Amino acid sequence: MDMTRRPRRLRTDGVRPLVRETDLAASDLIAPVFVDATTDERVPIETMPGHERVPVSEAVARVEEIRETGVEAVMLFGVPESKDDRGSRAWAEDGVVQEATRRITAETDAYVITDICLCEYTDHGHCGVLEDDAAEDPTLTVRNDETLELLADIAVSHARAGADMVAPSGMIDGMVGAIRGALDEDGHTEVPIMSYAAKFESAFYGPFRDAADGAPAFGDRRHYQMDPANAREARREVDLDVQQGADVLMVKPALPYLDIVAQVRDHHDHPVAAYNVSGEYAMLHAAAEKGWLDLESVAYESLLSIKRAGADLILTYFAEDVADRL
Repeated sequence: MDMTRRPRRLRTDGVRPLVRETDLAASDLIAPVFVDATTDERVPIETMPGHERVPVSEAVARVEEIRETGVEAVMLFGVPESKDDRGSRAWAEDGVVQEATRRITAETDAYVITDICLCEYTDHGHCGVLEDDAAEDPTLTVRNDETLELLADIAVSHARAGADMVAPSGMIDGMVGAIRGALDEDGHTEVPIMSYAAKFESAFYGPFRDAADGAPAFGDRRHYQMDPANAREARREVDLDVQQGADVLMVKPALPYLDIVAQVRDHHDHPVAAYNVSGEYAMLHAAAEKGWLDLESVAYESLLSIKRAGADLILTYFAEDVADRL
């Protein structure tokens, strides 16, 4: 037996950290923040232990808590005080995300990214303007081109409020191009777009819909979010967003789609982001509560695997806990 090659030589305590191929840092992480215009106090999210909806008045304090752990960036999601069939509160000047953004950017050094979508703002919970027969006999459920105009309005309203980056998440064809054009026309040429370029219709989103009050009132989102079976389609989707001017490319969810993260990393030189979603967070918490897993260890290992697959940025509900460990 040829024992010339012994990989274990590089696993001793002294050399092991020197040859580590992947590093995870607090600066790689983005922490989601849920701002709720319907409450005056923090409201725990039952399906996401450790997370809360916070009122606008608490948004700055919540972000300061995150910053203390070393995490520098936050993603804002809003729960509006009222909803309608077009989600008009999403682009209101005094909307929940707009007001929270103004306060956070004025009082902290956090890098503020805002979610650009309509599901939290529409009374039907879908990500755009509905087809006439969407509830009974949908073809594509959401009217694509009419929705683009609304997404552009949302992005401009967030940029005017001071958002550092906007992140369209609805998987509407042409959304990046429409938003880029609207931002540039309004003078926000410096505001980058982090596109949810490959967002799958996943069963891992359940707890988020509780957190953001954005579950569909009927049907599902199969007509605009991607089929989990399709990898080649993901590459086409990402290519289109690159052509339209996306600055950062997001894959969502993360753990069941590490192959897609790696594929995007291999084929593009853009920064790659991955969303470690609510279901991935909740299932580890549930297992840890049963005593089956050590939460701190599996959380760190999960995020390390996402980074190893090629993500530069990770949006995760574990951001604060893992940053504390780091």
